[in-house]
Amino acid sequence: MANKLREQMVALPRGYKRLLQVVADILLVWLALWLAFAVRLGGVDDIHPFGGHAWLFILAPIIAIPLYIRIGMYRAVMRYLGNDALVAIFKAISFSALLMALAIYWRRDVPAFVPRSMVFNYWWLSLFLVGGLRLLMRQFFLGGWFSSEFTMRFNHDDGLPKVVIYGAGAAGNQLLSALRMGRSIRPVAFIDDDDSIANRVIAGLKVYKPKHIPELIEETGASEVLLAIPSASRARRREILADLEAHPLHVRSVPGFMDLASGRVKVEDLQEVDIADLLGRDAVAPRPELFQRCISGNVVMVTGAGGSIGSELCRQIVTQSPTTLILFEHSEYNLYSIHQELERLVRREALNLQLVPILGSIRNPGRLLDVLRTWRVNTVYHAAAYKHVPMVEHNVAEGVLNNVLGTLNTAQAAIQAGVQHFVLISTDKAVRPTNVMGSTKRLAEMVLQALSGEPAPLLYDDASGVRQVNKTRFTMVRFGNVLGSSGSVIPLFREQIRRGGPVTVTHPNITRYFMTIPEAAQLVIQAGSMGQGGDVFVLDMGEPVRIAELAEKMVHLSGLSIRSERNPRGDIAIEFSGLRPGEKLYEELLIGDNVTPTEHPMIMRANEEHLPWEPFRQVLAELVAAVKRDEFQRVRQILRSTVDGYVPEGEIVDWIHQQRQLAEAPPAVLK
Repeated sequence: MANKLREQMVALPRGYKRLLQVVADILLVWLALWLAFAVRLGGVDDIHPFGGHAWLFILAPIIAIPLYIRIGMYRAVMRYLGNDALVAIFKAISFSALLMALAIYWRRDVPAFVPRSMVFNYWWLSLFLVGGLRLLMRQFFLGGWFSSEFTMRFNHDDGLPKVVIYGAGAAGNQLLSALRMGRSIRPVAFIDDDDSIANRVIAGLKVYKPKHIPELIEETGASEVLLAIPSASRARRREILADLEAHPLHVRSVPGFMDLASGRVKVEDLQEVDIADLLGRDAVAPRPELFQRCISGNVVMVTGAGGSIGSELCRQIVTQSPTTLILFEHSEYNLYSIHQELERLVRREALNLQLVPILGSIRNPGRLLDVLRTWRVNTVYHAAAYKHVPMVEHNVAEGVLNNVLGTLNTAQAAIQAGVQHFVLISTDKAVRPTNVMGSTKRLAEMVLQALSGEPAPLLYDDASGVRQVNKTRFTMVRFGNVLGSSGSVIPLFREQIRRGGPVTVTHPNITRYFMTIPEAAQLVIQAGSMGQGGDVFVLDMGEPVRIAELAEKMVHLSGLSIRSERNPRGDIAIEFSGLRPGEKLYEELLIGDNVTPTEHPMIMRANEEHLPWEPFRQVLAELVAAVKRDEFQRVRQILRSTVDGYVPEGEIVDWIHQQRQLAEAPPAVLK
């Protein structure tokens, strides 16, 4: 019955709801006035609402209702009534009581007796009745009172998952209201480390301290913790997660503070624990002067704009007031997705810039040059590349042509079009690589280093013999893995845990550097603005992380246990599958030790040797020719002789070339 009434009232048109509130408030004002007389006079015999006091009963709603409307009491949605609405109620009732007092003072000649102290009684009774009714109705719409859910909450188990909210502050209370509205999860307690509220009751839930979590689980039967601490630092969140990891609780969280502030998500949008919280390192705020230097007022192009890094670069760039942002991408779907997202952002923030989605490949130099010249591009962020190590290891030709020749095409088009700034997004796998992907990315760096040393280079594969004036400042930025990028182990681990395991890790001792995508994009933009030409910038990635430990933490924070020889009844097993082709146990960021600090504390400048342009042109010609002839042993020789520290772990095997050799081999002679 209560549910049906609640649904009918929520479905009423807005005008009807306001009319009901106004009628209810008029009746409550009259009741408050009548009770104010009764309390002051000690009885009802001397109250004359239809006689000598009629003027006061007519005047009270005439004063109160317009004030209630003006101060906004009827704009608040009853079921989401918050502190601001309560303050508005206090103001409106106080002003109306003050005006009533003035009216009584001016009408001292009336025959009926009106005690002045009656006004004080009218004020607090109005607060109690008008404010109290709204709080009662809020609780009614939340399903907390007058409903079967309320009775079930105390009488027997309703079958809903029982959760604990970590953080009894504003976000925690908003989350509690949202959960009670949804009635699909049952909150049973708060956890908070604030001593002043420990063991107290907030919104009907007891507040436990973190050290009392075992008692909490035993008393409430909770199976999940929801982190409602969006403003906490990553270091603090890491401490909290370390404490929770020891308990059989699935941990989820409300979104981060910036996501809430931007309006992209709401408090009730729960998500799995951000792996960045497990790393525990807080991002350094970008420096505005570095962030804007190559973007503000410029035409900017991002190649690979639909990829993990490229799309985040685009999100960061649109906020820095470029005149035009060109999204260059060869995947139609990725280009459509990022273009739609950015268009929504531009409309929402009323940004003044032009978005230009361009389908094209960096393997097409004519297309690149046409785009750069047509829009007179000032800055290029070159993020287009094949980055998945095992894929490139067995698709050698495509890896070389895309990562090396594609970068060469983009760089030479930039020189021809007079682009001022060119930033290459590189990788830690370019340092002493053991795989084709890393060696091709190091060659891409060497392309830019060689071109930077030539004021007027003769471009590769240019038969005209005409040298091009080079006014482009080339910069490279090298960093490790980014969380959530395509090919990242994090989504794979989550999916494996969801399916019940096993979680597969390549090696017990494998380590990797990690950084969030937004932080990496911010540092790339800032590093690119500091380059003098030919610089290799290295980002401070913090401490490397053991992948096996990361997998264990993810299992524990899912409320599950590790299955092992010591714990054969555990939930999820971790299996080691062996290193994949070309994979290293650990990654490095520097080829040598020649590194200098920069004006940004998390960016270093590496000074590394490279070939001059003219001999390097010959190397490129030999490499491309070998690829086109399918001479992969020659490709391997060129890579080993050119890329410092390249030590492949096995033979270079291109799947197409291998299959072709098998098909062309003579049939075995039967004996």
